[in-house]
Amino acid sequence: MRFTSWLGKSKYASAHKPSQQDSANDFISDNVTQNVAVLQQMFIKNPDLVVRLINIKKSGERAALLYLTGLTDKNSINNNVLRPLQFETGGSEDPYGLALTIGHIQTKERYSEIEYIILQGNSVLLVNGRTTAYVLDTSGWPQRAIEDPQMEASLKGAHQGFVETGSQNIALIRRYIPNRELNTIEIMVGRRGNSKLSVMYLGDIAHPEVLQELQNRIGQLDIDAIINTGELAELIEDNPFSPFPQYILTERPDAAASHLLQGRFVVVVDRSPSVLIGPATFASFFQAVDDYSTRWSIATFIRLLRFFAFFIAVFLPAFYIAVISYNYEIIPIKLLLSIGEFRGRVPFPPFVEAIIMEVTLEMMREAGVRLPAPVGQTVGIVGGIVIGQAIVQAGFISNTMVIVVAFTAIASFILPNYDMVAAARLIRFAMMIAASMFGVVGIIIGLMIMIGHVIALESLGTPYGSPFAPVRFSDWKDTFVRLPLWMMKKRPLSTRAIQADKLGSNRPKGDGD
Repeated sequence: MRFTSWLGKSKYASAHKPSQQDSANDFISDNVTQNVAVLQQMFIKNPDLVVRLINIKKSGERAALLYLTGLTDKNSINNNVLRPLQFETGGSEDPYGLALTIGHIQTKERYSEIEYIILQGNSVLLVNGRTTAYVLDTSGWPQRAIEDPQMEASLKGAHQGFVETGSQNIALIRRYIPNRELNTIEIMVGRRGNSKLSVMYLGDIAHPEVLQELQNRIGQLDIDAIINTGELAELIEDNPFSPFPQYILTERPDAAASHLLQGRFVVVVDRSPSVLIGPATFASFFQAVDDYSTRWSIATFIRLLRFFAFFIAVFLPAFYIAVISYNYEIIPIKLLLSIGEFRGRVPFPPFVEAIIMEVTLEMMREAGVRLPAPVGQTVGIVGGIVIGQAIVQAGFISNTMVIVVAFTAIASFILPNYDMVAAARLIRFAMMIAASMFGVVGIIIGLMIMIGHVIALESLGTPYGSPFAPVRFSDWKDTFVRLPLWMMKKRPLSTRAIQADKLGSNRPKGDGD
């Protein structure tokens, strides 16, 4: 047996697999004092645990209310729990004989369940003489206001972004689809964190086999906790070694609702300000919800511009290296003389020159992201103007290389999805290496490998290259181009929706039709 297995696995087994005797002692007793003592011992290192001992005025019973002070709504506890119990003898009553005005009440019978409930921000009421604990929905942890999403700017869409509370994120999505077919399945994941994942889908549209596959993957997770949506996407993706993102992560409720209407699934991770959407295709990362708010001709132009920008961001530095190093005969003679004049003082080969500039660009990009906004803008200005001009005058880099890197950076900023931008940045370096070794032939080989990988890739069992591989001409209406909405009457075949129609045949027509 390996040392790591002996140290970790056996320790975890002894800590998380209670014996039959421990299981029997897990049930609460009818003595409120004993129950409070057990729970205080469980939270002995948590000074924020509050225990309120009270007498219920209506029945004269002794009771104890337990909660964590930072995770509960004090107004709700005072007005809906403590005041009715201590001062009211009549009025509205719940089925348990308590004059509570709280919205939702559950019952639990085990200490382990009560521990988890308290850690989730609810309060627990223990009544002397009863072997049942009453769970009161008084959660009120710190929350931030709903704001415009930072990573996905909205032009004509809604200016609301997801927050770190799962219930609010679900409510934001329901605002767009107020339909009873919008189903939600809650799954608890994590040995320590107990992260709540909510799988949302339209019951009469989404394919049940895809839902079952998604549930199976989430149910097989054995991890301490899921902190954010990016961790979940990496844990359940089909190919973890692929540079391409296999799930869509979005901060916009309108984007999530749009994908739901297409037949996809949305996974809301509690405590994360973004949601996971699947299954995804390569083309879906070039679509933005704002495309459907503008005229189809403008949206088509922007869509084509994004695909063109992706290939520029991936292949332009590699093409420069290949042409300068191996295939310079394809350059017009006047341009070749101009490039040779600028490169006359550069002591490095094109590949080293490109690596220096690309690494410098990536460092400036990360510095601008990590620093505060005013300082980040300063870094961009200093890096783009001062450093760029100085490094050219010093003779380390040619003017042509600076132009190539600038075009590459601008092209990467056009893509609407950050994960696809990151994939393009990573593939760019691989293409530069191939171009430095084999020239244009290396670029062609790299392109063929990339296309073959996209064709072989899947997302929740759905072909990643759809609608190009396999070829589905009906879905081409919303890929490279975005045809008028009244022409897109069917949902994408890649989502495997069981109800294909999404638009009727009757359309109001004007004089020009």
